[in-house]
Amino acid sequence: MERKELEFEQPYGLLLNRENLILHRKWFEEMTRLIGISCLHKAPRKDKHYNEDGELISNYEEPEMTGCIFVEHPDAKTMRKIGWVTELEENASLIHVPYDLKGLQQGSLFIIPDTFDPKKGRVFRVTQMSANLVYPASITCEIVPEWANEFEQSQLTFPTNNFNLLNEEDE
Repeated sequence: MERKELEFEQPYGLLLNRENLILHRKWFEEMTRLIGISCLHKAPRKDKHYNEDGELISNYEEPEMTGCIFVEHPDAKTMRKIGWVTELEENASLIHVPYDLKGLQQGSLFIIPDTFDPKKGRVFRVTQMSANLVYPASITCEIVPEWANEFEQSQLTFPTNNFNLLNEEDE
């Protein structure tokens, strides 16, 4: 039997053309509208800069409402399927957002509404991102909680080295 060389007219299959790609992304946006959570996305401004620890120091753009699929406590199996090895990490969450989300990058903030009081929200920072290379409809982001520093500068300077925070509590 003779072996024939395969000739490919297209680099991908019939369903992977531009029209179907746009349709697939629209399906994801519709899915987030139907079963997802509406959240706010704040992208860093273009003039962003980082400090010596690699943390983003910048102002953010105006918040943009978007739909997402939020997975608060993914298990290790889910993380391995994505390609991330994070067995030792306990505070990571996942968020799936539309592929065409404007300004999405590491350091972006997502404000997810609180379950009990929708007027309040929890703030998360994007630390890692990944997407399917061939047919991307969404981007998966690893997010961590962003905590506000509630200490005043006067509380952080100590006159002596034997400072104990419990000494200043009211009884």
